[in-house]
Amino acid sequence: MTIKQVSEKYGVSQDTLRYYEKAGLVPEVTRTASGIRDYQQTDLNWLELALCMRNAGLPVNVIVEYRRLYQQGDSTIPQRLKLLTDQREDLLAMQEQITQTLERLNYKISVYERAVETGELSWDEPVKCSACADG
Repeated sequence: MTIKQVSEKYGVSQDTLRYYEKAGLVPEVTRTASGIRDYQQTDLNWLELALCMRNAGLPVNVIVEYRRLYQQGDSTIPQRLKLLTDQREDLLAMQEQITQTLERLNYKISVYERAVETGELSWDEPVKCSACADG
């Protein structure tokens, strides 16, 4: 597949694909004899993993480190496991923060919806998010 086809298939810019390769998120992509990128299934597999990890919020350096460890072979399985479990813990903490923020936002929306219906704004429930202030 050409870089244009891959860009269209995954909904990412060609510049992003080049950056992923240059930054080491994916191994160097297979090229034709004339030097044009010719994505093979193994290239696409790495790209899909990188996109998934980036969409999950993993930093570039973590993905690069994972790829480096993977390419060193099975002796790095414990390090890869630790890297992934550490990232999972970070994501779970972010998920909890997002859940709390959504709860607070839903509360505020319900108060404003009630105010629209009744013509009266009343903050009668306690604050559910310590990072948020009433009003």
